[in-house]
Amino acid sequence: MAEQRRSERLDQPAEPRTVRLPRFDPEAFGRWSEGIARGMGTANFIVYMTVVIAAWFGWNTLAPAHLRFDPYTFTFLTLVLSLQASYAAPLILLAQNRQADRDRVSLEEDRRRATMQKADTEYLAREIAALRIAMGEVATRDFLRSELARLAEELDEAQQRRHRLERRQQEKTGGHRESPEPLDEPRDDAHPG
Repeated sequence: MAEQRRSERLDQPAEPRTVRLPRFDPEAFGRWSEGIARGMGTANFIVYMTVVIAAWFGWNTLAPAHLRFDPYTFTFLTLVLSLQASYAAPLILLAQNRQADRDRVSLEEDRRRATMQKADTEYLAREIAALRIAMGEVATRDFLRSELARLAEELDEAQQRRHRLERRQQEKTGGHRESPEPLDEPRDDAHPG
């Protein structure tokens, strides 16, 4: 009674009276359709289909007339093949649409990763450039080697001067050795300070 009063009230919307169709999971249906499309796109399907059609032709051509269920024009076979094609086309299109959606998501992910990698590469390039600039002010291994070689040469020259000076002093004193005079320290004229 209360239900009937409610339906008579004009201040409340009426409940829709539509036919409720069964609901299905679109994802499960999509997976199912992809499975069928994959199966139909194989050599096995073509071979099995050819065997079935050949058996159909053979039975309806060679069997006794009272056992033939689809005589010569094969109308029932045409109907079955048309029905198969009418279902196969939408299933294949559905599978292609799902693959296109997956490809689009994959492409967006690839684009996002490429953008991140480009940003990382640019950051690393800037850091390397900054390190190169900073390294320009630091003594390199080659510079240190050349400076050490120059210093070794100066030490060799100082030692040779000392030996010459000692020989001269020995010659002046007649072979007696006196305390040598202090030698000049090696000079660094090329690099002051």
